[in-house]
Amino acid sequence: MAAASISLICLFLVLGVFQQSCQGSDSFACNPKDARTKDLPFCRVALPIQDRVRDFFARLTLQEKVKLLVNTALPVPRLGIKGYEWWSEALHGVSNVGPGTKFGGDFPGATSFPQVITTAASFNASLWEAIGRVVSDEARAMYNGGVAGLTFWSPNVNILRDPRWGRGQETPGEDPLVVGRYAASYVRGLQGNDGNLLKVAACCKHFTAYDLDNWNGVDRFHFNARVSKQDMEETFDVPFKMCVKEGKVASVMCSYNQVNGVPTCADPNLLKKTVRAQWRLDGYIVSDCDSVGVFYDSQHYTSTPEEAAADAIKAGLDLDCGPFLGVHSEEAVQKGLLKEVDIDNALVNTVTVQMRLGMFDDNAAGSSSSSYARLGPKDVCSPAHQDLALEAATQGIVLLKNHGLSLPLSTRRHRTLAVIGPNSDATLTMIGNYAGVACGYTTPLQGLGKYASRTLHQPGCADVACANDTLFGAAIDAARQADATVLVMGLDQSIEAEFRDRVGLLLPGRQQDLVSKVAAASKGPTVLVLMSGGPIDVSFANNDPRIGGILWAGYPGQAGGAAIARVLFGTTNPGGKLPMTWYPQEYLRNLAMTAMEMRSSPSKGYPGRTYRFYKGPVVYPFGHGLSYTKFVQTIPNNVPSVTVVSIALDGRHHTTSLNKTTTTTINDSSSFGKAIRVTHAKCSKLSVGLDVDVRNVGNRDGSHTLLVLSSPPRQGGWAPPHKQLVAFEKVYVPANTQRRVRINIHVCKHLSVVDGSGIRRIPMGRHKLHIGDLMHSVSLQPATL
Repeated sequence: MAAASISLICLFLVLGVFQQSCQGSDSFACNPKDARTKDLPFCRVALPIQDRVRDFFARLTLQEKVKLLVNTALPVPRLGIKGYEWWSEALHGVSNVGPGTKFGGDFPGATSFPQVITTAASFNASLWEAIGRVVSDEARAMYNGGVAGLTFWSPNVNILRDPRWGRGQETPGEDPLVVGRYAASYVRGLQGNDGNLLKVAACCKHFTAYDLDNWNGVDRFHFNARVSKQDMEETFDVPFKMCVKEGKVASVMCSYNQVNGVPTCADPNLLKKTVRAQWRLDGYIVSDCDSVGVFYDSQHYTSTPEEAAADAIKAGLDLDCGPFLGVHSEEAVQKGLLKEVDIDNALVNTVTVQMRLGMFDDNAAGSSSSSYARLGPKDVCSPAHQDLALEAATQGIVLLKNHGLSLPLSTRRHRTLAVIGPNSDATLTMIGNYAGVACGYTTPLQGLGKYASRTLHQPGCADVACANDTLFGAAIDAARQADATVLVMGLDQSIEAEFRDRVGLLLPGRQQDLVSKVAAASKGPTVLVLMSGGPIDVSFANNDPRIGGILWAGYPGQAGGAAIARVLFGTTNPGGKLPMTWYPQEYLRNLAMTAMEMRSSPSKGYPGRTYRFYKGPVVYPFGHGLSYTKFVQTIPNNVPSVTVVSIALDGRHHTTSLNKTTTTTINDSSSFGKAIRVTHAKCSKLSVGLDVDVRNVGNRDGSHTLLVLSSPPRQGGWAPPHKQLVAFEKVYVPANTQRRVRINIHVCKHLSVVDGSGIRRIPMGRHKLHIGDLMHSVSLQPATL
């Protein structure tokens, strides 16, 4: 979204919005002291919201309406409506990336949680929701203080399809179920649980098939993602559907790219038919910033700007991040390309969200009974919030290697510590992109210094680019003197970022050379800590016995250094798991980022994408992560090895046999095999429950992640994922104790697959559930009449 910021801010100043806008401290609308408006129906809290919205629009002129179609909505002074800036961000804490939020004065910063890819590695849905609650507390407090809005365009729920994507750090990883569950959890935390009222309004972005920014001469403004119906239904749309249907998100953002030749922000099949009609979005659809201008100016999708405005609004777009709709929509109406009722339909969705936020009530923080009004500066960067940031960073760290039990380090045996690397004293690097101003930082050097009696700090490289070996000598000398050496290496936003995709998977510059030389010289154990959003090919370190341990910290947020130190010295037992596959550099050979196919094609030399479809060599697999203790999983003896489930059809569909059907409910063709359409099955209560006992047989308390993967029956010529995650649970197990975990698998959602036509079906036959080394089978069969 950064592409639009400069031009938009210039426009804001020209229009004078800043002088008349309201971001909280004054009433946005319906000021009880304003005699002109206080008794108007749209200000009456007792009336249903839809009646208030209807009354409000009846009072607006067309000229006033079009000025409300953009993120910098202009005031309507005669109705007591202030200007409003819709664009704020809260990806992993309140951010000042969007113009709707400003830091300073009583709000110098906000709690900066780990980047999303790191938090996703916790596989802890309750943590994700808790972070959302904290972020929305701080957002509401800043709104009350007049320095933020209430509409936050987060989270990013795109799939991490290609490991080079610069924005992969913003996502919860490569698995659709994990990404979707993260989306629903974080959104629930942000939006609150006060019925139809909203604490803040979240937004799931970028819809859809958006995962390329700038690669090999192709950028997101010109990219046409060619996606099959199968991949769209099975992969790209899954998180958005879960965000809308399960998270009840108040907004969805369409993306810059085209999908199959149509800009997403001008595609009625995506916006109006899918998001609005099928998924039942209760909220508004917003464009990525300047997207409407992009598909007119850069993609040349329409001949005139008025046609572009009309196409976007008629496709289902409600709000333009950018000036385009505000400039061209009125003329589109005058030329007969658009009807005024189309604009009304768009504004109904945006204004309804504002009313659900309490912005049209007589209290700037919401309804007069709202508890949000009490939130203020004391609720931002509070000790409890900063403690949660530390806990989130700790839970997200993944122990990739622990050769010879090199870890944890000992405060008694490792008193002098060499701390080396371009990220060893990092601050801004730890918070990744789409961050705000952190409350404060604990760098790795500072965190480790609290455990060691003495630290010997050498950067080794001037920056992560590590262009030369000028600083190697001092780093090697430090390692020779220390009882243990910690190398903090990896990436930063100069390597991977918005509009900056990576060119490869290896450590940049001469970082690998530094790591190997320091490890060879180190007097004590050597530990490699990696900061990055995307995966890195560190095969050399994994295969080097002189490197005893490897940790991935992602971008761990403001408390990252403290979290790293806690894990390295064993104060906390690591429990993170990789939310994405770590591929070798060789994976990228002849693999274009523009190739959207998920499935492999051996005849074409195409390897496939993510653990669900790629079977080749990896550095570390999806779900990998070690612990300082040992967990043993068992299925109770009284559980049969096979669970049989009968699939009943709904009342509108029936069949008398597997091979004779009155509809296409059961498909028995050679291309697909026996399967029932999900839309024809009675799905509401169709689930499988499975108990798993997790025993900690070590001497350290720890958290364990249960990952349940399904391998569907292989029938006919269709190509389902060779395995896919169907459930996951996080469980804390003290040393030498056991916990029983109940796994619930919804048959229609989790055991269904998608055929080549994009139709979701439930394959009959035996589905194998893999839980670590355990296997349990679920046999699905059609119910008999």
